[in-house]
Amino acid sequence: MAHITNLPAGSTAAQDTRTDAALFLVSFLFVLLIALAAQMLFLDWRTWLPGAEGEKSLIKGVRAGVYTFMSHLN
Repeated sequence: MAHITNLPAGSTAAQDTRTDAALFLVSFLFVLLIALAAQMLFLDWRTWLPGAEGEKSLIKGVRAGVYTFMSHLN
């Protein structure tokens, strides 16, 4: 059985994980605000976000758009 060890708080891997999580959260909130505003104005916002076209719910569509956006950052 594999033994999982925790990374020290000052390690770069731990900092990278926190940075990725913060980037996802900021991106998610930004895209969510755009989607909510467009939803209230009865606009078809899913076509604006690559990857979100086929999603049926607001949150899943925003999540798909954010993941697609983040994949272009690397």
